[in-house]
Amino acid sequence: MLLTGRIKNNVPRRLLFIFEFLALFLLLIYEAKVPDLKTVLNALALLVIVYLSNLILIKVSSGDNYIFQIATMLVSIGAIMIYRMDPSIGTKQLAWFTVGILCFYMTYFLLKHIRIWDKITYIYIAMSYILFALTFVLGERKYGAINWIEIKGVSIQPGEIIKILLIFIIAGFYSNYEKYKRKKQLSYILIGIIYSFIGLLFLQKDLGMALMFYSIFISLQYIYEDDRKLILYNIGLFIFSAILGYFLFSHVRIRVETWLNPWRFINDKGYQITQSLFAIAEGGFFGKGLGLGYPHFIPLPYNDFIFSAIVEEMGIFTGIGIIMLFLILFYRGFKIGMNQENKFYKILALGISVLFAVQAFIIIGGVIKLIPLTGITLPFVSYGGSSLITSFIALGILQVASEDLESRMKIDEEES
Repeated sequence: MLLTGRIKNNVPRRLLFIFEFLALFLLLIYEAKVPDLKTVLNALALLVIVYLSNLILIKVSSGDNYIFQIATMLVSIGAIMIYRMDPSIGTKQLAWFTVGILCFYMTYFLLKHIRIWDKITYIYIAMSYILFALTFVLGERKYGAINWIEIKGVSIQPGEIIKILLIFIIAGFYSNYEKYKRKKQLSYILIGIIYSFIGLLFLQKDLGMALMFYSIFISLQYIYEDDRKLILYNIGLFIFSAILGYFLFSHVRIRVETWLNPWRFINDKGYQITQSLFAIAEGGFFGKGLGLGYPHFIPLPYNDFIFSAIVEEMGIFTGIGIIMLFLILFYRGFKIGMNQENKFYKILALGISVLFAVQAFIIIGGVIKLIPLTGITLPFVSYGGSSLITSFIALGILQVASEDLESRMKIDEEES
């Protein structure tokens, strides 16, 4: 049994190491010259960080270590592609990856050893409104939305933090749901808070994040809300809000038009999505080869459209592999939630699983023209510090939830 456990833990980690080594080797061959010291050091740093971080987790956590391996695989694919497109941005992504790993472990140890998280819901609410206020006061408009704050050259997206707080708010409410005498009134209060968040995102014109907030809320409400009529009300409000957003915001109408027929606007507002489709088609099943494609023809190839850039050079099979990794991450996260006996951590696990699944679906669906395009990132894969760090924070929460917290709490109580 011990040998089997070691094989199960070691094999995926070694396969991940082999994949990274081969991909980095191909990248060096593509340069067709003696690689500079910086490139070699970055390649070695990626290999060491991924291997050691997975090895350490096996030593400190008794939970599901595969979710971290899936995340580092996704980061590796994204980081290699980003470095191929722009070495300077690739170096920054490696730095953000390192910070993300540190945030993962900090989150893991904080949630594992502190027991007050289900009792401070009001703090999560207050922090969310403060972050929204800071966004309106200090935020800069990018791509039509006010959702970024720049501090000393570093851009931060507060919405990425608020989406984690949102899950904590919902988990704090429903984990204490049975204690409330006036459940219906409090359910309306929760709905009011969530829709105030969505309304503020509408004012920021950050409709992709608003869709994500709504998806997380309606999914958890469907599972835990006793008053089933409220779910129907929320679906009706969503439909009404979507229609209202279409008529109020010109960029929403543009995205719907380019979704329905991008070829009509191929030289201007449909350029992004048509170039994305060209790149995916050009890659075929096996791709043109790392370094042999033209990802820079796509606007924002290392942010919103990194999936298209990856498929062009690594092939549709790699794209399917990325989708499968997200499906496995969602499956294992949902399984963690179903098996967790502590209700607060159960809801956190379910919420984070929905977050990863919805975010991946929205952006991948957008770049392949399955749904209208929205400006959000692909978790763990796209370039961006805020997105990568919050994704690892969410993963740290999921890692804690994968452990047997009820037994640990009983042991702690007996020892105290």
